[in-house]
Amino acid sequence: MLKKVILSFILVVASASNIWAQSKILIPMDLDQTDHLKAYGITFWALQHGMAVDWLLNYRGGSFMADASDLLAAECRIRGVSFETIDAGAAGSIYTLVQSQEKNMDVVKLEKAPKIAVYVPPTFSPWDDAVTLALEYAEVPYEKVWDDEVLAGKLKQYDWLHLHHEDFTGQFGKFYGAYNGAPWYQAQVRMLQDEAKKLGYSKVSEEKKAVARKIRDFVGSGGYMFAMCSATDTYDIALAAENDDICDATFDGDPVDPKFLQKLDYSKTFAFENFTPDPNPFIYSFSDIDVQPQDVGSKESDYFTLFDFSAKYDPVPTMLTQDHTNVVKGFMGQTTAFHKRFVKKSVTILGEREGTDQVRYLFSTYGRGFFTFYGGHDPEDYQHMVGDPATDLKLHKNSPGYRLILNNVLFPAAKKKKLKT
Repeated sequence: MLKKVILSFILVVASASNIWAQSKILIPMDLDQTDHLKAYGITFWALQHGMAVDWLLNYRGGSFMADASDLLAAECRIRGVSFETIDAGAAGSIYTLVQSQEKNMDVVKLEKAPKIAVYVPPTFSPWDDAVTLALEYAEVPYEKVWDDEVLAGKLKQYDWLHLHHEDFTGQFGKFYGAYNGAPWYQAQVRMLQDEAKKLGYSKVSEEKKAVARKIRDFVGSGGYMFAMCSATDTYDIALAAENDDICDATFDGDPVDPKFLQKLDYSKTFAFENFTPDPNPFIYSFSDIDVQPQDVGSKESDYFTLFDFSAKYDPVPTMLTQDHTNVVKGFMGQTTAFHKRFVKKSVTILGEREGTDQVRYLFSTYGRGFFTFYGGHDPEDYQHMVGDPATDLKLHKNSPGYRLILNNVLFPAAKKKKLKT
């Protein structure tokens, strides 16, 4: 009798395992998804646990599909992520549809969870930066790195690097005009000056140029870099002014090189060319790359449109623009958007404001790696000011603007064959 019970139990378990083996879990990313942001975290978690995940480009908002398992289903329930269990026949029909030549869809296999680094100062708080807010909300693990670690070569340990809202020009964020008497600003300046001195540099601007070059080497060697807000244009300005002094004496104790414009080398930059840096310490802008508030207009009319790419022939920009809408509400930042006339021809524009020259989202390659620049500070805080409270992503779990950030987080997990451009 006992043997019969044991045998029946084994058969039930085997039968259940067989059902799971033939089934798939589909994580929809269209309007049926209750929490788009945590869905990325679930996908990352699955990769960490050795599960293969298929990214179904342009299928129901860029859905994810994996072999069904009790473990994955339970994790989806715990995190509040919508999922559907489908049988082998239904899964096969989806793959047939997605891979059909008549459909602008494709399948990208996600192979391995990337190791993520966020470049932030020691005084950093997660709510200072939209990317770290997204990573923490989605429960995607990351490590923090700063100048000493970058210059020591630590970036080799990572696959993906996010640049916090940093000023790579050494002008302390150009907050001097409005906040030079504020204790937080004075503490920030001291911290940056002490760091530069500790690392053997006489000026913050020279130390930041060295950091920018190390990051350039990381990308050139096959790394993935994602930058937002002022880390976008200031990074390229620092590269172009590698052998130049564009800092006013207010910032570094000596005057701007009177011939700084002639010495700029745009061949060294990632995304921009033919721009003019603005060394005026009282102007809250680094160069003419940035679109100014008066050019943006009203909040009510501030939207940008994502381009529609060929999933089968342009998988990289297709991955980076997966969303449940192609129109995303705009948001301000120290660097809000980029004038198209300064964007290099080799760069792919992913999102722009229709009817204007305002580019919000772009990407390209550098060496063997990739980079993405995304204008603005926080997709769900239209005009984030110093001292404003943190954005609560529980109130924005379906944010299209935040989805663009998390597309970039999964991007380096894609099978490398698909990433050739």
